[in-house]
Amino acid sequence: MKKLTVIVMALALALVMAACGGESKDNNGEKGSGEGQGEQASQQQKQPKPDLKDVPDVVAKVNGEKITKKEFEDIYKGQFQRMAMQAKMSGQKLDQDKLKKKTAESMVGSELLKQEANNRDYQVSQKEIDKKLKELAKQNQLKSKDKFLSALKKQGMKKKEVMSQVEQIIKVDKLIADESGDIKPTEKELKKLYDQYKSQQKQMNKKKGDKGGDIPSYNDMKSDLKKQVKRQKEIKAQQKIVGQLREKADVTINL
Repeated sequence: MKKLTVIVMALALALVMAACGGESKDNNGEKGSGEGQGEQASQQQKQPKPDLKDVPDVVAKVNGEKITKKEFEDIYKGQFQRMAMQAKMSGQKLDQDKLKKKTAESMVGSELLKQEANNRDYQVSQKEIDKKLKELAKQNQLKSKDKFLSALKKQGMKKKEVMSQVEQIIKVDKLIADESGDIKPTEKELKKLYDQYKSQQKQMNKKKGDKGGDIPSYNDMKSDLKKQVKRQKEIKAQQKIVGQLREKADVTINL
């Protein structure tokens, strides 16, 4: 399991990174055999390490608010690990300078969203916080919000800090919802996405020589398709919001 201390912060950046083209799908979530796990451990040992020696103490300033080296490193290490794995699978070289700039830009976008959400004075209820905590627990394969909080505590993150960050994420969610308007997926959008998925699966099955590979029906996938289309629309809306805020903001990036 990935280190939990950065999960809450990383979630605040998730859509921003996706809007910048930094998101990818992880299809390696299944547990492998002992041999597969040993191979994975060997691959991890061979992976390059994040280069942070030239990162300044203040990575960026956003309307006077500092993004510190520590904050940047916490996020960058997670991004680096993911992108290094992708680079190894694709055989491409990872450009750390480019990734650092992209991460800094994403953090600036996240800070702009946070500032705007706070300016609008959104109210967050305990019920909303509990719901978000349950979502986070589920995403991290933990059975309850209490187990999630306990795991964070073991890794040095106090409950008060977690609650503050979760509340901030909810406020940003409210901002995006207000600015994006109606993002309910249409039947046409869902069927288009399903056709794309079906085409990709057929190509994959063909490469594997699996002529009879089962492809789920449209109705079976409809719930997941709705979530994907909604997320795509949220990303597009957030990209627009960040762009508008950036035009008016006082931003300095020191990388």
